[in-house]
Parts: sequence; structure tokens; C-alpha cells
Amino acid sequence: MDISLTLGLTALFILLAVAIAGALLLRRLNRRNASLRRLLELADRVEADLKSCRFKLKQAHAVMSMNPDLPAASEQEAANAVDAGLRALLQQRIWIRDHAPTATQGELDAAAQAMDQTRDRLQPLLQALGDAQDELDTAMREHIRQDSHS
Repeated sequence: MDISLTLGLTALFILLAVAIAGALLLRRLNRRNASLRRLLELADRVEADLKSCRFKLKQAHAVMSMNPDLPAASEQEAANAVDAGLRALLQQRIWIRDHAPTATQGELDAAAQAMDQTRDRLQPLLQALGDAQDELDTAMREHIRQDSHS
């Protein structure tokens, strides 16, 4: 075999190996960037859910405080629970800031999964708060209607 043909084939194999390695690296970087974006989007959604929860709790307490016939709820306990959730989210955001750039793909996936699970736990609570708010609104309208007929 001719030496130039051997050198040419060796160079071709080296170029092919470099191209494959580059494609794999690019694929890994794209997956990593997608994971980071997803993690940040989930953090934003959890924050929005917690703030919505805080708003709905304040609304419910405001309605309940206007009607002495309705049972009193501990606004402070509810606010503390939401604040604890927001503090935990802040800790997660600090982890993302400090560790995500060097985290393994598995760690990023685990963090996103944990954030998804948090949202899954919050959704029924938000739905229940919305339902309770509707019931409170109905009870308040009924109370007002009864007072106006008295």
C-alpha cells in the first residue's frame, strides 16, 4: 500500500473521530443547556404558584375576617408556610447559581424532578384554595343577602 494513501486514510479517520467527538460534545452541551433552562423555568413556576397561594390565602382571610359567622383561620400560620416555601425556593435558586455550572447531568435532572414534584404537590393545594375562595365568596354573598332581608 502506498504511504500517502495510508497517511490519507489515517488523517480521514482522525478527522472522522474528531467530528464524532465534537458532535457528541455539542449534543451533551445542548442537553445540559436545556436542563438548565427547564430548571430555571420550573423555579419561576414554583415561585408564581407560591405567590398565587399567598394572594389566595390573604383573600380568603380578608373574607373570613369580615364575617364573624365563619370560622377564623390562622393567617399567620398560612403565611409562614408560604414564606417557608419561598425560602426553600431561594435556597434552590442559590444552588442553581452556585452549583449548576459544574453539576452533573444527573444532578440537574434530579433537581428538575424535585422541582416538578413540588409543583405537583402545590397544584391540588392551589385548586383547593380556589375552591375554598369560591365557597367563601358564595357564603359572604348569602350572608349579605340575609342581612339585607332582615
